[in-house]
Amino acid sequence: MADTLKVEDISFGYLLNDVTLLFRKHFDRRAVRFGLTRAQWRALKALHRRPGMRQNELAEQLDMEPIAVGRVIDRLQAAGFVERRADPKDRRAWRLHDTEQARGVIDGMEEIARGLRRDATAGISPDDLTMMLTVLDRMKENLQSLDGPSEES
Repeated sequence: MADTLKVEDISFGYLLNDVTLLFRKHFDRRAVRFGLTRAQWRALKALHRRPGMRQNELAEQLDMEPIAVGRVIDRLQAAGFVERRADPKDRRAWRLHDTEQARGVIDGMEEIARGLRRDATAGISPDDLTMMLTVLDRMKENLQSLDGPSEES
């Protein structure tokens, strides 16, 4: 009698990692014309979505150290993509904003991302994509629940 495959024996983590690495590789290849690192691109996109964040808020959102984010922002500011504005409520703090120049790059990067998603999902039905997203979202929720206050290890 053949053994039944058990969920805990399916090594999907490697496949997810491979897909992620391939997305990054192909995105970087297509985005090289903008001359931005992935960290710079992620910071710009986050600031575009939530303008006026403080550096520590951006660091938390990007899951990076504040010092590293500071260097990214310094480079983006020098290139004209980000500006620091004084926080009206705290003289010691700065709020970060993307510039008009950055918005043009963001539009181009979004175009690249859409094209890459289209290429990656070629030959996959909308129903299968919906199911995959549903399953991945549920897995994410399951893993996030492990961080909850009731964690017992």
